Amino acid sequence: MAKEKLFLSACVSLMVMLLACNNNDANDSTAKDDSTSTTTIAKESQPMKSIKGSSGYINVDDQGVGGIPVLFVHSFGGNIDHWGAQLIHLRANRRAIAMDMRGHGMSEAPKDNDYTVQSLANDISAVVDSLKLDRVVLVGHSMGGSAAIAYAGTHPGKVAGLVISGTPGKTPVEQAKPIMASLESDQYDQVMASYMKQLLTGAKPTTDSLETKGVRRISKEASISIIRSVFEYDPLPDLQKYSGPKLIIGKTSEDQPNSLHKALPNITYKTIEGTSHWMQLDDPEAFNVILDDFLSRVQ
Repeated sequence: MAKEKLFLSACVSLMVMLLACNNNDANDSTAKDDSTSTTTIAKESQPMKSIKGSSGYINVDDQGVGGIPVLFVHSFGGNIDHWGAQLIHLRANRRAIAMDMRGHGMSEAPKDNDYTVQSLANDISAVVDSLKLDRVVLVGHSMGGSAAIAYAGTHPGKVAGLVISGTPGKTPVEQAKPIMASLESDQYDQVMASYMKQLLTGAKPTTDSLETKGVRRISKEASISIIRSVFEYDPLPDLQKYSGPKLIIGKTSEDQPNSLHKALPNITYKTIEGTSHWMQLDDPEAFNVILDDFLSRVQ
């Protein structure tokens, strides 16, 4: 029993390090103590649009006028609400768009449980094409960052700029195997709860509430499919195919040997400290300052 607990603990630690990365969860997420939560802000952004993707309809929030459009792509367990502060901030003078990824928020879940990174990138493509966007700045967090990178690698001419936050590099097979084994065991609930607790260290109550509710609505099968897909995806080839402006936003506490900014020493790398994995929710002001600076240099 002691050995089993040590194994599970090691797996959780690896997940936090390597992932620092259906479920219609957006409508009942409730902030606990902020007078104006990100959830409320995002819900007041109307109208929503439904766009046909390869696995079902994709929910999209598209508002604002001016500049090169910015498309936000959330993480595992997230939804449009994760970008509420950024949407409000940018829409004063720019078109800003956010999408619920397949199986998240109000977007349909794939019947075949297909959550490969390339399929997520195909959903981005469906949104870009449906909205007739000539060029777009992509901002992706964690899993959403992987999808944004994959899209940029296959559609470099459509991407005016690429911002990725909290997105891991390729996970070594020898590290991924024990993690997947722990998730596929009867200890799934325990492993996921411990994993989320560590990722949410430093989170505001509103962030904790929003993300915890989102993850709880994702089935074991879907979660395993998503995590396996992120582990199997190597973002470096796609990043190297995209030669446009790139920015990585991260935390020094999430630095690992496979961190993307270490593999790409010439890439612009900014940090936000004192937050959970969800930097854009915990410190939106700092995130927006970094984003504004990047956007000012994108043409």
